[in-house]
Amino acid sequence: MIDIKLIRENPELVKENMKKKFRKDLSIVDKVKKLDEEWRAFKAEEDNLRAERNKISKEINEGKKEKKNVDKLILRAKEIPDKIDESTEKRKVMEQEIIKLRSSIPNIMSKNVIIGEDDSKNVAEKYFGEKRKFNFEIKSHSEIIENLGLADFDSSARVSGTGFYYLQGDVALLNQALIRLGIETMVKKGFLYVETPLMLNEEIIDQVTDLNDKQNQIYLIEGEKKALIGTSEHSLIGRYVDQEINEKDLPIKHTSYSMCFRKEIGAHGIDEKGIFRTHQFNKIEMIVICKPEESEKFFQELQNITVEVFEKLKIPGRVLKICSGDLGDLKYEQIDVEAWSPRKQGYIEVGSCSNLTTAQAQKLNITTRIKGERITPHTLNNTCIATSRALVALIENYQNKDGSITIPEVLRPFMFGKEKIEGLKKKN
Repeated sequence: MIDIKLIRENPELVKENMKKKFRKDLSIVDKVKKLDEEWRAFKAEEDNLRAERNKISKEINEGKKEKKNVDKLILRAKEIPDKIDESTEKRKVMEQEIIKLRSSIPNIMSKNVIIGEDDSKNVAEKYFGEKRKFNFEIKSHSEIIENLGLADFDSSARVSGTGFYYLQGDVALLNQALIRLGIETMVKKGFLYVETPLMLNEEIIDQVTDLNDKQNQIYLIEGEKKALIGTSEHSLIGRYVDQEINEKDLPIKHTSYSMCFRKEIGAHGIDEKGIFRTHQFNKIEMIVICKPEESEKFFQELQNITVEVFEKLKIPGRVLKICSGDLGDLKYEQIDVEAWSPRKQGYIEVGSCSNLTTAQAQKLNITTRIKGERITPHTLNNTCIATSRALVALIENYQNKDGSITIPEVLRPFMFGKEKIEGLKKKN
């Protein structure tokens, strides 16, 4: 959510930022500015009425001591609370409208963000790893693991519908190995491992996500005003709603593994068969809450962690800078980490890193005090590894001509020393 001070002091900057995101309704900034002026007028009126009430109370006490007639003062004193209540009620209605409008104004973007209308203008910033050369026909991940008897998409379609899957045997263990690799990497990087709720109050979801994300991604629980999390970031950052964080506790660096749930409504939809884009998946996420001057440093640090994980797996990939038109409203800057897909002969998204500066913390009312001054800290989030997507990249890049899958060396300690996945042994 955009800082109200910025709209008060520099509305033209806010409008220029909206233009760079190809937003057309710039009048919303003027609406907020006007409503804020009216809100402040009501607040000033309330403050004046309270001051008057205190003054009259003093005069009544002094008048009584001096045996003066204070009936008119008492009458006025009785009128003031109703006037304060009336003004406060109008101001609170106005306050909700201001918050709603502010939430629809995008965060100020970094100067590093490329100006572009849609995802076709995103730009590769960095490439890593070597692409493998295959001397046989490359199969899809779903075909490989089905042939090995280690995935069952037909049963999941029967019991849950599309967007779900059964994994078993060594592929299911490979998924767990990726989780262990992610957790160990994060803990060694100095992040506190946290297990979070998988369900949150809807009002928290409203404060941690963009409106489009809520509508297209979040599963709401009917009649309970609760929602299933789409990522543990929601729980990790939502934990600090309405909190003032002690300066000595900054930076907060937390990580969590969780099951995640997403509707995946939108341009991409879900996979009819496979594990790349599904309604339920595993992910290791990280968040940072820090002083404003530290967030750009952490933005680089966080994305490097994801790249390091895929370098350990020896899966080639790239870092993609997200352009202005493809950038979420809460975000100051974002990169995606993408892995090479031999099957598609292109890159697939496996992680996303965002610096949200004050926008998310503003919505959640998270504050801190630096040298006695109450300020809004910056928040960041990043995917260490979404295991289903990582599995797709791993299976494609490590497939063998005979249909088996070589296990990356870094994962073998978590796979009981096994070097290759060859499927379930058939019973006689």
